[in-house]
Amino acid sequence: MASPENYVIGVDFGTASVRAIVVDAANGEQKASAVTTYERFGQGRYCDAANNQFRQHPLDYLEGLEQSVTEVLNDCDTAVRKNIRAISVDTTGSTPVAVDEKGMPLALHPEFKDNPNAMFFLWKDHTALKEAEEINQHAKKQKTDYLKYVGGIYSSEWFWAKLLHMLRNDAKVRKAAHSWVEHCDWIPFLLTGGSSAKEIKRGVCAAGHKAIWSREWGGFPPDHFFTGLDPLLEGWADRLPSKTFTADECAGNLCAEWAEKWALNTDVKIGIGAMDAHMGAVGGQIAPSYLSKVMGTSTCDMLTMPPEEVGETLIDGICGQVNGSVIPGMIGMEAGQSAFGDVYDWFKQVLAWPLQNYRSSQKGAASQVELLQEIEDGILKGLNTAAAAIQPNTDTELALDWLNGRRTPDADQTLKAAVTDLSLGSDAPRIFRALAEATCFGAKKIVERFQERGVTIKGIIGVGGVAKKSPFIMQLMADVLEMPIRVHRSEQTCAYGAAMFAATVAGIYPRVETAMQHMGQGFEIEYLPNTEMSVLYRERYARYKKLCAFIESDTK
Repeated sequence: MASPENYVIGVDFGTASVRAIVVDAANGEQKASAVTTYERFGQGRYCDAANNQFRQHPLDYLEGLEQSVTEVLNDCDTAVRKNIRAISVDTTGSTPVAVDEKGMPLALHPEFKDNPNAMFFLWKDHTALKEAEEINQHAKKQKTDYLKYVGGIYSSEWFWAKLLHMLRNDAKVRKAAHSWVEHCDWIPFLLTGGSSAKEIKRGVCAAGHKAIWSREWGGFPPDHFFTGLDPLLEGWADRLPSKTFTADECAGNLCAEWAEKWALNTDVKIGIGAMDAHMGAVGGQIAPSYLSKVMGTSTCDMLTMPPEEVGETLIDGICGQVNGSVIPGMIGMEAGQSAFGDVYDWFKQVLAWPLQNYRSSQKGAASQVELLQEIEDGILKGLNTAAAAIQPNTDTELALDWLNGRRTPDADQTLKAAVTDLSLGSDAPRIFRALAEATCFGAKKIVERFQERGVTIKGIIGVGGVAKKSPFIMQLMADVLEMPIRVHRSEQTCAYGAAMFAATVAGIYPRVETAMQHMGQGFEIEYLPNTEMSVLYRERYARYKKLCAFIESDTK
């Protein structure tokens, strides 16, 4: 049993910021929290949305990590600081980077400091579309089905496609790079003072879902698989270890350098890292056969099931099924949508363009600039309220949610979104409502894929910013899915999940499930489906699927 003298830190590296929390391991009480936005990424540096390029500088991560943890510790009293037992982290993924032999990202070298190819390739970077398609075609020719545990389709968002794209497009980075490392594996290596890329411990979470690792073929696919794809990949698989680790295992102790920065001791344990949605599902108290939807800029849908229930079942078109990727000993299944909150933010930016353009042209009138910012900040809130008041019918505006391609089911990042049935009466709330419906219909296609393959889904657990902030969208989703949705109380489920794993790594709890029981914050609201609306949405969903088929055939 945990005692009041045990505290842990959970760190969540999101798309735009890093969040840290200090948690009492006895009961999950949050003692302090801090959020640090990424300075360079916030300025749009090294990104080119029109060309699907989204890169993040490692200095954003380093500065954000140091600042956020420093802030939370400064907000804690001496007794708490003295009794920090462990730190665990989650990050976005697949977000890999080229490192040198010492395990240092190349962008930290002066000659590569402004080279996007030497930086982390953010999860939503789709510059490797061509490489992903080549991997898919190459895999079909092999005797071993290397893609069967990643849904049968390799994505441009993932590890090997991004590596091959970098190797082909930047000879200088290619020559200097020694290995290719996921963000969630690099941070624990950093905190434990690693000095050789060979020492980096790879988590089964990212390796299994994004890098084609499997026990069935002894780790990563053999070198001949990759050299047959492109000779530039020769030797890269051999630089990766065959062994992976679950997030309840220890990566090592906090090194002296970081211990000094934070005035902690080197007895603090550092856990193996994992991807944000996987730890977010744990922080949101995932249960077997309940689909955990981590709803942020995109969605990651996590499902856990005992291996004996899964048996030989393979779910095609999802982002993988991996033993131990969410909860050790359970099969973790991942699906998701490439754009969710990003869909709403895109529409907000479209509407806000005149305000932004006018504000940037003003040379004085600070109060006027502040008013314009206030109006811009209120756009989404106003759209949610207005859209909720609209009574849709079968033929009102209809949209597709593929603004960033399609993640699942059946990944295809070349697909584009659409809005149809527009008229002179189609105002902003009506278009927004169509976009909101589209994100919910996209969620329904994922649920249907699981159900069609014989997987039972008992209900939905909603976590993340959208789940907390938009009752309209959550009720809409419950009506579309025709399932109850429980929204988790915590504002920081990913960081909480990291804290739960930290408590397990520290030996405070024997299993992460026990940590979930003691540290979980419970649920604050449940949305129940409205039968009358569900009937209407079945009709609109049928139209959505027809539109999907049309746009997909037209795109191809």
